[in-house]
Amino acid sequence: MSDHASAPVPEQVPAPWVKNYQPGVPAEITLPTEPLTAMLERSVAEAGDHPALQFFGRQTTYRELGDQVARAAEGLRRLGVRHGDRVALILPNCPQHVVAFYAVLRLGAVVVEHNPLYTSRELRHQFESHRARVVIAWDKAVASVRAFPDDVAPEHVVAVNLLEAFPTVKRLALSLPVPSLRRTRASLTEAAPGTIAWSALLAHDPLDPEHPRPEVGDLAAIQYTSGTTGRPKGAMLTHLNLYSNALQGEAWMHGAEYRKEVFYAILPMFHGFGMTLYLTYGVLKQALIVLFPKFDVDMVLDAMKSTPATVYCAVPPIYERTAMAAKEHGISLRSCRFCISGAMNLPNHVVELWESMSGGLLVEGYGLTESSPVALGNPFHPSRRAGTIGIPFPSTRMKVVDLEDPTREVDQGEPGELLLSGPQVFAGYWNDPDETAKSLTDDGWLRTGDIVTVDADGFTTIVDRAKELVITGGFNVSPSEVENVLRGHPDVVDAAVIGKPLERGGEMVVAAVELEPGATLDEEALRTWCRDQLTAYKVPKRIVAIEETPRSMLGKILRAEVKAMVLPRL
Repeated sequence: MSDHASAPVPEQVPAPWVKNYQPGVPAEITLPTEPLTAMLERSVAEAGDHPALQFFGRQTTYRELGDQVARAAEGLRRLGVRHGDRVALILPNCPQHVVAFYAVLRLGAVVVEHNPLYTSRELRHQFESHRARVVIAWDKAVASVRAFPDDVAPEHVVAVNLLEAFPTVKRLALSLPVPSLRRTRASLTEAAPGTIAWSALLAHDPLDPEHPRPEVGDLAAIQYTSGTTGRPKGAMLTHLNLYSNALQGEAWMHGAEYRKEVFYAILPMFHGFGMTLYLTYGVLKQALIVLFPKFDVDMVLDAMKSTPATVYCAVPPIYERTAMAAKEHGISLRSCRFCISGAMNLPNHVVELWESMSGGLLVEGYGLTESSPVALGNPFHPSRRAGTIGIPFPSTRMKVVDLEDPTREVDQGEPGELLLSGPQVFAGYWNDPDETAKSLTDDGWLRTGDIVTVDADGFTTIVDRAKELVITGGFNVSPSEVENVLRGHPDVVDAAVIGKPLERGGEMVVAAVELEPGATLDEEALRTWCRDQLTAYKVPKRIVAIEETPRSMLGKILRAEVKAMVLPRL
């Protein structure tokens, strides 16, 4: 199927883990020599009238997608967007998000993704960093942008009304002649004063095909880290990074067919995992991408009846909820052949439940924003190993180094920090050379900050986050180890472990627990429970009750928020 413009890959000695790849998965990919926009143009030319997007039943073909991208790009060009400019997107999963992403890239500009549920304060911090002059925002998020002070506020705000993409609403940009639509532009923007309607942006003629295109090494996106351990940083991802990761995903999902797959876009596209799955890899495979503004199990199961998913990637709680609801309502999940779980530990009971109902294996993978994001995964093959995050993707290398002496690679099975190398490794943090130097070694290895062990075959197990270790009495305490013990207590729903700095140095182990309804906090009983399973220095000195454990949209504990919530109470 489609040939990808690529550079030859130098011959290398196969890594030891390659023998555990699914048959047919190559050890190396060929690296792209063209930008993501060329990938889209190829898919538009080859897929044509094949549906690209589906949103509440309404479909957009690849030809229509290409046309809308060209028109939106011209609209942005007329707003002054040029090569290298940052354009902020504040959108849920919707057709406009896909169009906006590629329209920005077509101009050689840089996409900056944002969570549309962020507060004005959270958004402002990121805008102060990237200084985007143009923002394309869900109309519900426009007020948050409008609250920015003048020195941060963008020059232009394009407001997106999701209803325009619904089946029952005819988009004016496609139903009115261009001159007529331009005359009615004022009325189109009345609902959001001071903004430009998305439909008006699409009213322009398509961008001149001869308009300069970006290069493969150009910056494509700035993806802000989740900030789970501190201030969010803007990871710079090039066209090469993102395109390479899409090709690595294509190699890993061996057997997935062009124009035959149906991707369920339930993970947010403003997150790295969703960006790669749907905006790049899904478009590469010329798949039908079914868009969900948020995960709603009833909405997902209703779609399964008419447009069954073949690629269903999510986090463990979503798999569990989907499988339980499908079982209860007698809805088949047998179409789901490619299923990858990420962001948090994948429990065995979720694997067993999902695989009892689906048409394929549920495997765990690993990635981070700085690796575009996927770097390791379990094979879609019996060689997969439950409880591990798998083995490196094609063209990805890893090594594990001593926490105290990063020049020393640890012995097999010894815990150490995971370092990664590959074409998907980011170009550094936006305007932050100090943090870049901390994350990238002089020879280009990415320091993940994750402490792992690796077996003889390369299967990797995460022990903890280096930055989240609690250091008490000279000993390192793994928060996840203590949390798992606490969660095993019948009164505890969830737990988050942090360290409280002490005046004499070091930290005190502190646990925040979310209790079962009706349960009351008994610190000593919980400490006794921990003492039976943990060494004394790991047992929390203080335990406090909280109503709900702060977690990111992908399920990661937001330890910075836990600290802000708990430490003032101690």
